[in-house]
Amino acid sequence: MARVGLPPGVRRALTFWRRSIQARVVASTLVLSSLVISGVGWFLLTSTKDGLLDHRVDAVLAEADATTDEARTRLEAASGTEVNAGRQQRELADQIIARGETRGFSVVLGVPAGDGARLSDGGPEYTPGLDLVSVPDSLQGQFEETAPMSWTYTKIVTNPLGDEVAEEPGIVVGSQVVLPSDGKTYTFYFLFPLDEERETLALVTRALLTAAIALLVLVAGITWLVARQVVTPIRMARRVAERLAAGRLQERLRVSGEDDLARLATSFNQMASNLQRQIRQLEELSRVQRRFVSDVSHELRTPLTTVRMAGDVLHDARASFDPVTARAAELLQVELDRFEVLLADLLEISRFDAGAAVLEADDINLLDVAHRVVDSTRALAEQRGVRVVIEPPANPCLAEADVRRVERIMRNLVTNAIDHADTRLGDEIKVLLACDDQAAAIAVRDYGVGLAPGESAMVFNRFWRADPARARTSGGTGLGLSIALEDTHLHGGWLQAWGRPGRGAQFRLTLPRRAGEPLRHSPLPLVPADADEPVAEVTR
Repeated sequence: MARVGLPPGVRRALTFWRRSIQARVVASTLVLSSLVISGVGWFLLTSTKDGLLDHRVDAVLAEADATTDEARTRLEAASGTEVNAGRQQRELADQIIARGETRGFSVVLGVPAGDGARLSDGGPEYTPGLDLVSVPDSLQGQFEETAPMSWTYTKIVTNPLGDEVAEEPGIVVGSQVVLPSDGKTYTFYFLFPLDEERETLALVTRALLTAAIALLVLVAGITWLVARQVVTPIRMARRVAERLAAGRLQERLRVSGEDDLARLATSFNQMASNLQRQIRQLEELSRVQRRFVSDVSHELRTPLTTVRMAGDVLHDARASFDPVTARAAELLQVELDRFEVLLADLLEISRFDAGAAVLEADDINLLDVAHRVVDSTRALAEQRGVRVVIEPPANPCLAEADVRRVERIMRNLVTNAIDHADTRLGDEIKVLLACDDQAAAIAVRDYGVGLAPGESAMVFNRFWRADPARARTSGGTGLGLSIALEDTHLHGGWLQAWGRPGRGAQFRLTLPRRAGEPLRHSPLPLVPADADEPVAEVTR
């Protein structure tokens, strides 16, 4: 299933979010501030709404009670003089409706209590333009019998022009009076709109929203400035650290003030100065060491040549010596050979240290190189009682490399495998080859003493030995793997090691097929197929 890529703008935003502490701090502060402001605003709006409604309810009940008392007073004054119930009802309704129009509320005079009729059944007197559905059925049900004053919230529906219906929130209050002309109880419904309260609440809401937006902008600006004051020195420290890592050891942070950041900058500068001093000391020591190795190597060549000539004369004439002297001449010849190898390795190392090593790349067949190396080390392998076996690749392994250096790398790896072979664990050393379009690889697998955890990274150090008490059968100098690593780096390749105690080891050389191209993988696995458990690879 194809993965849908994110738009470039989204990717840039995500990258900015991951890399900017300042943006995350500001965003987190805004989110938390928004939650707090929303909670406070909701509480204030709820309190304001409840206060306005409570105040309005008190005023409405007082107005309804006063209107009802006035109606009762008029009815008591007219008691005994009016016998027409309909006319008395209309006159009373007209008076109350007129009062409501002047005071801003609507009036409905209902049917007599106890009749079981509703307003929708007809007969009531009410303010013109008012829709009787404004009086809830629940409130009407309370006044089917004689009941005290009661109220509830409602939607006041008006149709003043006959074609446009308007709705607005309101409060409806029910109150009963007794009509003297017929002795029946009638219910007045007073409907008070909440326009002023709604406008007041809307005004408060707008004010709170405006204040909240302004406060969030202010908080964002303050947070941005505060975060900038903290993040800017950190960014400067990062840039200076990157320059120090790039080798510009003279870079320092600018110190201003005496706060914690200033003390941090001072400590950073002291650390950089100490590192610069120690690095310079190490560089000077390394330079002196390289110069010493180079000078000694070159100075030893002349006396070694003289000693070699004398040793050759003695070796050629050993047949005329007594057995002890003849054996001494043979040992002298062997040690001179070993000394010459050591001197050649030291000279090669000094070339690498001086940066004078040059790669002479050419198209080579790695299988041919492997055969030459195996042939040249066969005598040593037979002496150790092991066999070096080449497992040829399915396809020709060609690479653009320096044949002399690649052959030296392979010889060092095979000789090292022979030197550490253990016939009790296995009498075979395998040389494996593989290649693909980008890389070519050679692996040397032995079944010797192996490597302990952590030694796979140390095995390429100069003069390092896994077991100092173990004798070298190949007469090595301890520089072979170090030189092999330098030759590998000169090709832009990898030289890696794997090993387990008692299970042998495997060294893998990976070279790019074309000189100068970067390596991204190896055609051969570092961990051999017959290993019990894989371990992490170490690239050198």
